[in-house]
Amino acid sequence: MINRIFLNLGLQSWFERLWAAILLTGRVVFYLFTRKIDARNTLEQMMAVGPASLAIALITATVIGMIFTIQVAREFLALGAGSAVGGILALALSRELCPIMMAVVVAGRVGSAFAAEIGTMRVTEQIDALYMLNADPVEYLVIPRVVACCIMVPALTVLALITGLAGGLLMIRFYGIADTVFLESIQNFVRVWDVICGPIKGIVFGCLIAIIGCNWGLTTTGGAKGVGESTTAAVVTCLLAIFIANFILSWIMFKGSGQGASLIGQ
Repeated sequence: MINRIFLNLGLQSWFERLWAAILLTGRVVFYLFTRKIDARNTLEQMMAVGPASLAIALITATVIGMIFTIQVAREFLALGAGSAVGGILALALSRELCPIMMAVVVAGRVGSAFAAEIGTMRVTEQIDALYMLNADPVEYLVIPRVVACCIMVPALTVLALITGLAGGLLMIRFYGIADTVFLESIQNFVRVWDVICGPIKGIVFGCLIAIIGCNWGLTTTGGAKGVGESTTAAVVTCLLAIFIANFILSWIMFKGSGQGASLIGQ
């Protein structure tokens, strides 16, 4: 009965793929320390992950920064705390919004592409051809994508933080908050650790996106229909993994009292 429910919901296949992703993660870690990384292939993947995603990432970050400022500025001014708007925006962007936004953008754009591309190679037997040529698909296809995502997602996160703050800086003019007050608030509220945690999350999210996208592609069956199903499942799984990982990382990083050095050393 339970097996039938799992089969009808597709959960058995999903858990099998999840286990395959865990095994793939182990192989990736092992290869990173024992095999030579293909620099050319890695650079190509970095271009696909980073510069190709830059426009949508920065537009998204700017708009989110503007929207957050609209929501916060009005309420804080009513409470007489308008000088704290910049600091609150910076904390929200650096700790949570920027890492999550960039991970979602990359998962939707790049994670799906990984699953579709490698899935197509699987159903057209190109993966089998690699084995016949004595080439390891993990070393040739997966490692460059993992390295590219682990480098470019943190980079996008930092750029998103800058543009998000720029969007907030633009919007405070409509609420009568001076630029100097906004910037001083950021310096007083934000610690060095708050800035560092975003790229750290980006590395983890990038690794998850690459591993899941590649694994779902490598385990694709069923022709063109299977490629579509794998692509959809890869994106959904990426988003689920990102949100769960974000909770775990946030709990580890910020469960303390919040004491620490600010950006101006206070």
